[in-house]
Amino acid sequence: MSRLNVIFAVVLVLFAPGALAQSAEHAADEKAIKAVIQEFLDARDANDPKRLSAVLTADADQQQTSGERRSGRDAVVKGSLSTQQSTGGKRTIAVDSVRFVAADVALADGRYDSVGRADGSDLHMLTAIVLRREGGAWKIAAIRNMVPSGEGAARR
Repeated sequence: MSRLNVIFAVVLVLFAPGALAQSAEHAADEKAIKAVIQEFLDARDANDPKRLSAVLTADADQQQTSGERRSGRDAVVKGSLSTQQSTGGKRTIAVDSVRFVAADVALADGRYDSVGRADGSDLHMLTAIVLRREGGAWKIAAIRNMVPSGEGAARR
């Protein structure tokens, strides 16, 4: 065995277990993050401010495609429920990627659809959601909804 192969084998033995553990941890975190996003949608559908509040950080904020900005948990809860009641429809978010910006901060990007709305329209948007781990639980800290334009709209 060449010297380079020996060095590679030693590095693999020393660092692979940590990398595998980190990968398994990220997989569990990604699953939990997707569950929090789904609970956000389910709580909106159920018109349940307590459940909705439970998945948001106290300083959560949300930028709407209309340009409206909601700052603070209470404003996000109130605005989300108000929008749900006034527009109706079923909302879904298909999370395409989760990137861990730091150990306790993640960015989830996905496709956000609102179909069967009261006015007969369907909206197909994008969303970026920042989540922060607080007390061992992932919570939504920021939501940015976007309407794709140009080539992005065609691919959407």
